[in-house]
Amino acid sequence: MSRTPRRRTRLGLAAAVAAAALVALSACSSDSATTTHGLQTVTEGKLTIATGQPAYSPWVLDNKPQSGKGFESAVAYAVAKQLGFSKSEVTWVRTGFDQAIAPGAKDWDFNLQQFSITDKRKKAVDFSSPYYTTTQAIVAYKGTPIASATSAAALKGYKIGVPAGTTSYDVLMKEVGGSPAVFNSEDDAVQALKSKQIDAIAVDLPAAFYITSAQLKNAVVVGQFSDTAGGDDYGLVLQKNSPETKKVTAAVNALRKNGTLADLQKKWLSDSVHVPTFK
Repeated sequence: MSRTPRRRTRLGLAAAVAAAALVALSACSSDSATTTHGLQTVTEGKLTIATGQPAYSPWVLDNKPQSGKGFESAVAYAVAKQLGFSKSEVTWVRTGFDQAIAPGAKDWDFNLQQFSITDKRKKAVDFSSPYYTTTQAIVAYKGTPIASATSAAALKGYKIGVPAGTTSYDVLMKEVGGSPAVFNSEDDAVQALKSKQIDAIAVDLPAAFYITSAQLKNAVVVGQFSDTAGGDDYGLVLQKNSPETKKVTAAVNALRKNGTLADLQKKWLSDSVHVPTFK
């Protein structure tokens, strides 16, 4: 709360008391208008959550975050509940990706749309602790022999492409071994699969979802590895130096500790999209 400059003119005692009371009342009203369940929120009585426009499956189903269906939609409502907000007290808004992580004031309380936590981004915004760490996955064409693999051992002997210098390469070497086909970029690996130079490609799971939905017709995510070492951490974005970052982080930590995040990950990023974890 900013201080009111001292006036140099003399006021009558009654007027001064009345003015002071009015300022105090105004300040208290302002504070209470944005405090809900112990959080300073942008809208009185509501928790305003932002996501992308559009928001894609399996993060948000049918571009309807208010449904609670899809991994990030479900995570958002779980965090809200942990903070004391009912589903009816949650309001959704939409933002662009770059807009959300740009410096400046925000008209939402937190934002989630697969934001990787990086030191560069931390200079402009706050992040909660991670609610998801990316796993690595295998993409192949439906009906091919490798598409039926259910274990890392079953992947041996196939020619799998992987972008150079990535976590995908490290996990593939650890879990499968052999001599993967290394490409300069993910796009080069996708083109190699298209032209049947390789049997499959290894990428992180979010990229696998994108490839199978937008880049390769009749492709499928065969499975994902359980190893998350070196994966990207996704966090909830808050305004820089938000007084609520610690509370939101505590909520995420509680959901991780009690198994809620793991359950939601299995439900929305494994079972519902038929992407099993390799044995």
